[in-house]
Amino acid sequence: MSSNSDGTINIGNNQIGGENPVFIIAEIGTSHDGDLKKAEELIISASEAGVNCVKFQYVIAKEIIHPKTGKVFLPGGEIPLYERFLQLERPQQFYAELKRITEENNLFFLCTPFGIESAKKLKQIGVEGFKIASPELNHYPLLKEVSNLPTILSTGVSTLGDIEKALLYTSKNTALLHCITSYPAPEEEYNLKLIHSMAKLFDMPVGISDHSKDPLLVPVISAALGGSIIEKHITLSRNGDGLDDPIAITPQEMEEMCKEVRVAENRDFSETFNWLTNLYRKNKIESIIGTGIKKLAPSEIKNYRTTNRSILAIKDIETGENFTEKNIALLRSEKELSPGLPPEYFTEVLKRTAVKNVNSGSGINWDHF
Repeated sequence: MSSNSDGTINIGNNQIGGENPVFIIAEIGTSHDGDLKKAEELIISASEAGVNCVKFQYVIAKEIIHPKTGKVFLPGGEIPLYERFLQLERPQQFYAELKRITEENNLFFLCTPFGIESAKKLKQIGVEGFKIASPELNHYPLLKEVSNLPTILSTGVSTLGDIEKALLYTSKNTALLHCITSYPAPEEEYNLKLIHSMAKLFDMPVGISDHSKDPLLVPVISAALGGSIIEKHITLSRNGDGLDDPIAITPQEMEEMCKEVRVAENRDFSETFNWLTNLYRKNKIESIIGTGIKKLAPSEIKNYRTTNRSILAIKDIETGENFTEKNIALLRSEKELSPGLPPEYFTEVLKRTAVKNVNSGSGINWDHF
């Protein structure tokens, strides 16, 4: 699995990787709270800060989690997640408008689908590429659906084996983002030497998706180490209602980040290292650089399998009933539901019959058939 022969990918009119400048993505996500005017303000602020791209999330609640998921602890506190996702759902035209406003401000439009329906709707509005979030790294039907377009794939809460499996389903025009799926992510756990390790191993551009709070540390070190992409959440206020607002950075901080990233990518690493050690502790910088060995970060170990997709019942299933796409789905189980079998067994489960009653929301496991 590889990108272009020179280790770059093309996404729209942008070439990423190689000797090209770092591709900077301002992750707006759902920080617009469903308000088009607020979204426009965020887009304009990101453009003025100096980013290349803004990214959104196409939320359809049933594609992501089960209604029984319950409350999930996020930076803003405990959130009844399914209900919150329902509140954030918007029609396809909303995303078409986001794309129009983004392009009017000379930025590239990216949006994350969480399932087949949202991916198809994004294709219908003419997107030129996709960003796939870490929890969907093992959503193989989704990866196949987007494989005809360039894809940027986050790799948080995953092993090297998980990444290798995912790349079997993606476009050859693919880039990876090293990520820690924890909110906020501790800077010291980022292990940014992985950028080089993964780029060499997979022969494709590698960058970072940064969930830490500091506007400079992870992005600047990443750029200094040869990272091709930086994705960082943006917000108008950390006190906003967006799910990621507490860990996002303000437009002013985004502007500072962009400025320092552009400096770092054009000077020797030693100069950036010395500059940062004048601002932060040397041992903190060394910890962020890390070993380059891929493993789950301590803060995300507890999320492995529950944040990722697995096979869950979406209806009550009675003994003797066949498993079908109408009663099982690939969902995140999160904290209150138990995960089921990994997605690679989905087709196999569809051939089977339940040998016991299964409650909606339960993970489908071997003892169910």
